[in-house]
Amino acid sequence: MNSELPKKTIEYLHARKARGQKISSLTCYDYPTALLEERAGIDIALVGDSLGTNVLGYSSEREVTMDDIVHHLKAVKRGISTAYLLADLPFRSYETTTQALTNATRLVQAGADGVKLEGSRVEIVRYLHSHGLQVWGHLGLNPQLHEKMALQAKTADAALQLVRDAADLEQAGICGLILEMIPEVVGRVVTERVHVPTIGIGAGRYTDGQVLIAQDLLGVNSFDLRHVTRYDDLATRIVAAFRRYAEDVEAANFPGAGNVRHLAPAEHNKLMDLLGEHASKPLGK
Repeated sequence: MNSELPKKTIEYLHARKARGQKISSLTCYDYPTALLEERAGIDIALVGDSLGTNVLGYSSEREVTMDDIVHHLKAVKRGISTAYLLADLPFRSYETTTQALTNATRLVQAGADGVKLEGSRVEIVRYLHSHGLQVWGHLGLNPQLHEKMALQAKTADAALQLVRDAADLEQAGICGLILEMIPEVVGRVVTERVHVPTIGIGAGRYTDGQVLIAQDLLGVNSFDLRHVTRYDDLATRIVAAFRRYAEDVEAANFPGAGNVRHLAPAEHNKLMDLLGEHASKPLGK
């Protein structure tokens, strides 16, 4: 881990916005990926409820529980030393202020720097902020609220409402804002009007930063999404490696001589002597 580098705090992210420097973010669900994102210098590691459909095999983000988020958050925390660590409050985990505070506190205790919730939940944001928590908003497409994964804020009225919702959330105390699947102009307007960093996913080029699902970026998922650039095709490469391994096992080419370990000659000979007439029989028989 990059323990010699300074921690990327919320103040660091706000300073990047003020200087016009873009912010990089990726989803992160496990310890090995956390180590790799640290090595790559990613600014924000997001333990999102997208882990449900990308890791756990759930049909929807709505199936993700607090226990799921906490379990994966703890694993990611073990590999993170510098990145800002953001965690989702899952579906129906912030229905009341009391419930939201209990669950948000649990995420912070598990290692999160900040917590994220979906929709214009002004009262919840204000309450969490008043208790010293770093709260992120999430507007546009909200997987916990919208059943259809489609572009949001497609009309002038809907776009204006999203801009107003962003302002309301900022006034309530959010320290950052995710904007998902909205027209580029809406992402630009919101970014220009709020003082907190905006992180876009399918929200155009003018947000303060970008976030992608790591599996989409790496080509592990087969989805063809306009807002995603595939930087690799790991699915094809991984399947090919698995196939070569299976073929080597079936052909008795793996393990090979270089993969095994031996007793020291003296110990080998002693073992054979101890086995005596049973030396030719399989061990353990």
